[in-house]
Amino acid sequence: MEIDMTALRMVEQDKGISLDTLVEAIEEALLKAYHNMPGAIEQARIEVNRKTGRASVIATETDEDGTVLGEFDDTPSNFGRLATVTARSMITQRLREAEDSRVLGTYAGKEGSVVTGVVQQSRDRLATVVKLGDEFEAILPDTEKVPGETYEHGDRIRAYVVSVERTDKGPRIVLSRSHPGLVQGLFRREVPEIEQGLVEIKAIAREAGHRTKLAVAATRPDVNAKGACIGPMGGRVRNVMAELGGEKIDIVDWSQDPARFISNSLSPARVSRVVVHSRDNKTATAIVPDFQLRLAIGKDGQNARLAARLTGYHIDIHSDTAEGEVEVSRSSIADNIDN
Repeated sequence: MEIDMTALRMVEQDKGISLDTLVEAIEEALLKAYHNMPGAIEQARIEVNRKTGRASVIATETDEDGTVLGEFDDTPSNFGRLATVTARSMITQRLREAEDSRVLGTYAGKEGSVVTGVVQQSRDRLATVVKLGDEFEAILPDTEKVPGETYEHGDRIRAYVVSVERTDKGPRIVLSRSHPGLVQGLFRREVPEIEQGLVEIKAIAREAGHRTKLAVAATRPDVNAKGACIGPMGGRVRNVMAELGGEKIDIVDWSQDPARFISNSLSPARVSRVVVHSRDNKTATAIVPDFQLRLAIGKDGQNARLAARLTGYHIDIHSDTAEGEVEVSRSSIADNIDN
């Protein structure tokens, strides 16, 4: 019974899987197969000749006391076909494992980053297949898509890498178009100052397909963080919006002062002042001119909702005509905050 060693050496050369690894896997599988055969001897091993490919079952002969008397060839007469099938199976398995390791090795460190891929045809109605580079495929589940977005075969898209994991069916790369990290990654690509560490994205809140709020800060006093993200003639932010299908983006200045940060977060509305009721409980009231109230709240409450997520505060919004309904402490008010 012989195994095609030439084929194993070709696998070693083309796929980088060592000959010893392949042979040892085949020997292990053949030993299990031998032990499942009637009359198999428990103390036995498989030997594969590295030159000829001949596979033999070498059994240990013992007396009644368990003393080893010697070894003998116990290769079954019908072992040849089993060895051939086993060798093919193990080669396929090792190739799959090597490919899985290669995929995991390439993309494991890319979780949380933005990648570019091409949409492929898929029979799975609950996910879109995206080809990354020339070799790897990822999935974009329906739950990670932007509401209303459609993807056609051949479309080139950017997506956020949610996870890279090993499954029973092989490596699984999961992408997202709705994750806030996609917006953050797109700005990182568009704004050199972010990569250079001159501008930091401090917080982000997103309702995918509709609006995103981004809070930024400079690490040096001579850098305009908001201006850097907007870009000359608004070019940088427009590029990100175009990638997101026209999703609106509010870029605001982050501040350690919660009153100022809350005021900025309600952009594009103008805020007269902010009352911070409790930093521990994170509650505050924003007072806006009456004609700015609807803008501050936003359609279906979206602007207020995103501002709350961005700042981490529960924000009540009142018009200045209803100011008397709000108890105001001078020590907790930021007056005439400049947006």
